[in-house]
Amino acid sequence: MGDPELIEIIRAEIAARGPISFARFMELALYEPQHGYYSSGRAVIGRRGDFFTNVSVGPVFGRLLAIQFAEVWEKLGRPSHFTIIEHGADDGAFAADALTALNQSFVECFKTIRYIIAEPFPVWRDRQQERLASFGHKIRWVASIDQVEPFVGVHFSNELFDALPVHLLFSELVKNGTVTWNERFVSTSDNDFEFVTGPVSDSHLEIALRRLPPLPPSVQTEVNLAAPKLMREIAASLARGVILTIDYGFSRAEFYSPHRREGSLQIRSGHRKLPSPFQQIGHADISTHVEWTSLAQAGEEAGASALAFTDQHHFFTGIILGCLTAEKEFVKSNKRALQTLLHPELLGRNFQVLGFAKNFSESLSGFRFARNVRHELGL
Repeated sequence: MGDPELIEIIRAEIAARGPISFARFMELALYEPQHGYYSSGRAVIGRRGDFFTNVSVGPVFGRLLAIQFAEVWEKLGRPSHFTIIEHGADDGAFAADALTALNQSFVECFKTIRYIIAEPFPVWRDRQQERLASFGHKIRWVASIDQVEPFVGVHFSNELFDALPVHLLFSELVKNGTVTWNERFVSTSDNDFEFVTGPVSDSHLEIALRRLPPLPPSVQTEVNLAAPKLMREIAASLARGVILTIDYGFSRAEFYSPHRREGSLQIRSGHRKLPSPFQQIGHADISTHVEWTSLAQAGEEAGASALAFTDQHHFFTGIILGCLTAEKEFVKSNKRALQTLLHPELLGRNFQVLGFAKNFSESLSGFRFARNVRHELGL
């Protein structure tokens, strides 16, 4: 069924403006301030929720990233003010796990930390504040990254970019034998929503389409303009340090490969894939795979350098091998959780890690097994 009030808001906008881009539909479905799937607080991760992510595995995910954060602090020269910014913090579980691990194992680093959560929605901020109350003054909140002054430290996100609004495109053969792009828009038909096709709606979208490799007709795919924009903002706010983002996706060459004719749009509710984004509006997650090449280019346009790119299996293996604490005991005590995070058939290969550096020339243990990022992403 979905949220009746949200459905009415979307219908009213279409009635007033005509068909809307899928990016606008997705923005309303997920982030409309009162009724969106994320903004309303309905999004639930874990076995009892709609989807499963790294944080669902347990504290070991935060513990591993804490080791990497501490290494960044060390290689930055142990700054007296070390900022960690997290985007997409959900209920604050990752922040609690990472900060607990830092406090237990890297006390000197922990003393220097200020932890900033970029959170625009009050319902999530309230949940985060409740969970993180014991860390007191170490944590503050901002509504968006542009409220943060240039910082030294780490920007971290886990499954942030896959949930940003995308435009839906469809390739068609025209009379002169060439292939052209049209856009899928959302319109209404009686009491239902439907897709209609029309010319590309946005000049920035036209520019993005010129970067795509040639594709045959009858291919549906996505272009995400919001993800590169956000990455540029993040990179611009970083004065010195690294950006680490974990998500699932493909390089541009693979994302727009001819064999991926249906794109990557997926709608999930209760761990089930729904066949249409027009089902369970406001009660279901809508996401797509990340097109990593555009994200890497955006970071570099804003002054950061693409540091490395690898899958999660190799990233966490590198951290574990580089850890100076008792490696064997760590693996033994977290065996089952580590298997879930690292196993190639579970989360190990499905998720990737992209790192950027700015005024930071050191290597990181998490990327010890990474291949050349420029070759991997076609930069």
